[in-house]
Amino acid sequence: MKEALMVGIGGFFGANARYLVSSWVAKRLDPSLPWGTLLVNLTGSFIIGLFLAWTTERVLVDPAYRLLMAVGFCGAYTTFSSYAFETVRLIEQGHYLSAFGNFLTNNFLALFGVIAGIAIARWI
Repeated sequence: MKEALMVGIGGFFGANARYLVSSWVAKRLDPSLPWGTLLVNLTGSFIIGLFLAWTTERVLVDPAYRLLMAVGFCGAYTTFSSYAFETVRLIEQGHYLSAFGNFLTNNFLALFGVIAGIAIARWI
């Protein structure tokens, strides 16, 4: 029961953070491309890389906190299902170059986010 509660709490905060970040970005950048999704995927990848590397290699924490952050918060915060849908939508609208760019930037920057998070966790 404790594990499910931790995932639920993390999910609540992750989903709300996703909404707030995406809304903030949409108000400030070109809304024709899914910049908010890209930012959420990048920062979510960074957070999960940083947190899991830090809590498995540097400090020991209760596994429930890994559930809270990695499964709950990051699971609700990151938006790869939205990213996949938005990429397909761009293809359906004939925006092939934008779809390809969206695909490349989300995948490469998310991987970079994980690598950067791990590197920082190992540095601190």
